[in-house]
Amino acid sequence: MKELFEGVVRFNQKDFEEHEELFKQLGKEQKPHTLFIGCSDSRVVPNLITRTLPGELFVVRNIANIVPKYRESGEYLSTTSAIEYALTILGVQNVVICGHSNCGGCKAIFAEPESLAAVPHVRKWLELAACVRPVVEQMLGEGSDPEKQEWLAEQVNVVHQLNHLMTYPNVKERVARGELKVYGWHYIIETGEVFNYNFETKAFELIA
Repeated sequence: MKELFEGVVRFNQKDFEEHEELFKQLGKEQKPHTLFIGCSDSRVVPNLITRTLPGELFVVRNIANIVPKYRESGEYLSTTSAIEYALTILGVQNVVICGHSNCGGCKAIFAEPESLAAVPHVRKWLELAACVRPVVEQMLGEGSDPEKQEWLAEQVNVVHQLNHLMTYPNVKERVARGELKVYGWHYIIETGEVFNYNFETKAFELIA
């Protein structure tokens, strides 16, 4: 915790002073232009990857950057409510769903259920990405290289979550009218590269 407290002090002494006027404006309201849906993984830092300032991104993070299909429910729907808020109240113009390399959530999709016995809520959550496994196994066949399987699963998962996003009210309409742009990214931690999904070619292309 010492590092965290020291970090707060440095923030107040350096970063806050550099952007003092920005923080004064943000103290009154937020107008983020982009909803960034990413994995909870500690190695994925949205503002660092995109070089954005506070107030530009409305961030939703969960295990394996999952977007549950839209549904009305009396349950407490954290991710769904955050997406709903960003789209309806904040009126963001862009949505980025960002997966990443070495994703433990995507790897766990292929694990035996009993291996996740100690994390039952994680196991239940990953049911939302269960559709990824048969697609990857069909594309690669049995006995495929684990690294290729993992890489492909991370990308297929992003595509499936993009499809889930389209079930949210008015998303298709806003996209069709040019009021909302939707992106799927695959971030490679060890190289810093980011691949963007091309909806026409159905392939991930390096952002360069």
